[in-house]
Amino acid sequence: MDNMNLSKHISGQFNQELEHVRNMVLTMGGLVEKQLDDAIRAVHDRDTVLAEKVIDGDRQVNAMEVAIDEECTRIIAKRQPAASDLRLVIAIIKTIADLERIGDTAERIAKIAQGSFETQQMTLLVSLESMAHHVLKMVRDTLDAFARMDVDAALALHAEDVRVDREYESLFRELMTYMMEDPRSIPKVIEVMWAARALERIGDRCQNICEYIIYFVKGKDVRHIARADFENDIKG
Repeated sequence: MDNMNLSKHISGQFNQELEHVRNMVLTMGGLVEKQLDDAIRAVHDRDTVLAEKVIDGDRQVNAMEVAIDEECTRIIAKRQPAASDLRLVIAIIKTIADLERIGDTAERIAKIAQGSFETQQMTLLVSLESMAHHVLKMVRDTLDAFARMDVDAALALHAEDVRVDREYESLFRELMTYMMEDPRSIPKVIEVMWAARALERIGDRCQNICEYIIYFVKGKDVRHIARADFENDIKG
């Protein structure tokens, strides 16, 4: 926990509890990352078995969120943490909520792999996969920043969401054009649109987690504040 600049306590047990719950978050994050990676591979390989595995695995993600939430509630009730310790617990509670939503997105993408696409419609999935790989890297880097409570990495990733938004807008225009050229493809295009929107939301979730990192380390709540208004202050 030293690398997170956590305070030391008279009670070594308290330190262990904080470390334990932090490790639970990282385990949940690793599972969510794998879920998303498997969902993308399932779409690429048209692997319905892997897709079903991802869908089933969402229950484990949900269970982990509940378990971590309960542990945080217990820590608050028993230890009544203050200052940075309380910020850590709050950041964890918020982070696992966003991770659970990312898990839901992996499930949505996996369901696309279970659908049938005609050969000429496969180009829709190629564009979706490209965006998905970018988002997957953002998730991986965000989890790494959380593990190290790295404010500089969090700031860089916070800005990365702009690129994800642009990819989504580009894909949306591509899908609209495809739909107008071939009205029969509308059901499949809408399906891909929903998945693309879900991926765009993952970028927002990662951005949220970066804000929680900043909140824990710097004690500043930067939600709903323009980046230009807080970046120099945070770095200073």
